[in-house]
Amino acid sequence: MTSAPRRLATESASRGLATRRQILAGSAAVAFTGAFTELFAGTADARGHSGYGPLLPDPEGMLDLPKGFRYRVLSREGDPLRSGEGLVPSNHDGMAAFRGRNGRVHLVRNHENRVTGKIGVPTVEGLTYDPAGKGGCTAIELDARGAVRGERVAVAGTAVNCAGGPTPWNTWLTCEETEDKAGTNGYTKDHGFVFEVDGADPRRTGAVPLTAMGRFQHEAVAIDPANGIVYETEDAFERPFGLFYRFLPEKPLGGTGSLRAGGALEAMRVPGVPDLSLIQEIGARFERVEWVPVPDPQAAGTPIRHQDFGPKGVTHAQKLEGCYWGGSSVYFVSSYARSAEGSAADHFGQVWRYEPERRRLTLVIVFGPDTDVQLPGESPDNICLASGGGLMVCEDGGGAQHVLGVTRRGEVYPMARGRQNIGTAEEPEWGEFAGVTFSPDGRTMFVNCYTPGTTFAVTGPWR
Repeated sequence: MTSAPRRLATESASRGLATRRQILAGSAAVAFTGAFTELFAGTADARGHSGYGPLLPDPEGMLDLPKGFRYRVLSREGDPLRSGEGLVPSNHDGMAAFRGRNGRVHLVRNHENRVTGKIGVPTVEGLTYDPAGKGGCTAIELDARGAVRGERVAVAGTAVNCAGGPTPWNTWLTCEETEDKAGTNGYTKDHGFVFEVDGADPRRTGAVPLTAMGRFQHEAVAIDPANGIVYETEDAFERPFGLFYRFLPEKPLGGTGSLRAGGALEAMRVPGVPDLSLIQEIGARFERVEWVPVPDPQAAGTPIRHQDFGPKGVTHAQKLEGCYWGGSSVYFVSSYARSAEGSAADHFGQVWRYEPERRRLTLVIVFGPDTDVQLPGESPDNICLASGGGLMVCEDGGGAQHVLGVTRRGEVYPMARGRQNIGTAEEPEWGEFAGVTFSPDGRTMFVNCYTPGTTFAVTGPWR
């Protein structure tokens, strides 16, 4: 999620955000709508809609929402965990909501703590991988009315837990966005793995790294519910940039713990495309995507993205972040690309769609700077399906931070704006949003503010 500290300009905070912004036109709109039709198939109000109106200033100075919507703060960093295990950790990031018994909901929330993290995830016996790690997950239990009934550690002793993804058997895969080895930054074990977390019963999953899924700077994952193949994004900060992976499990769809059985890790090669930022035309399509075995998934001597994949190489991309399964395709995000940092071209965000059955990759949307497609903000990051059809997108950029909705017609609308008054009046800093997700019944949107770590529940007239 957050790869480096940022100074955020005050003029960004005053940037206008239209209630309805048509971001596509002509053939681009056709390409976007066609690709998203399948993604939203079967969701409520699949026709999409144009948003919920302008954002109204929050008198409490925390979260601006459209008329008719309201929020509750479920949890804030530094407050006591209800389990008595310690304090709510810092740096709230990726998150998912799971259906529990008797109408209950289990939220599993990442904490992207490095060794410098302000409040680490408390170490708990049986749930701690490396006592030197400050990252991990906490789980919040809500009753049928949405009231918090429990909050506890779900996994501890991990590092830089950024995003992840849900499994078809209702567990959470939390991803470490680091490649630090034992002996680095005080760690006693290697990091850069995926861990499985059961929010309802964390001790069922413990703190076991899924090593066969690779050791790299993980961001997010999405699982094909038909065959259990796991797709993974890598958010590497320096050239060569990250890769898009797939993991072929030995024991697919075997329920909790099945991913521990091992499998094969492969990286995506788009013939003739060494860097995804080179592609700037919405609807651009590549019919024969290839998958190349990763020479050393454990990266014992060389990070995976530096390894030798043969004369044809593999395809890289800067800031590969959000990843989501929809219909029969996996969607993934490149938040931005900057030629000044080593990318082949510039953009303010791409959304890609991969269709496994056809081995087809399509650029669904690209945001500026040299296109007619613009976000009111910048740098899309976490994404999820909205309860009423469309996407919810957390932006990860400068200035005021928003949760943005995107309809299947390509309209962008504001859903929330952070107002936590971080910094000073002369030079405010805005905590980015992360972990947007919906309750199983679609009536509540949950979202985190990264810093100060805050988890919100947003209710209202969802379509």
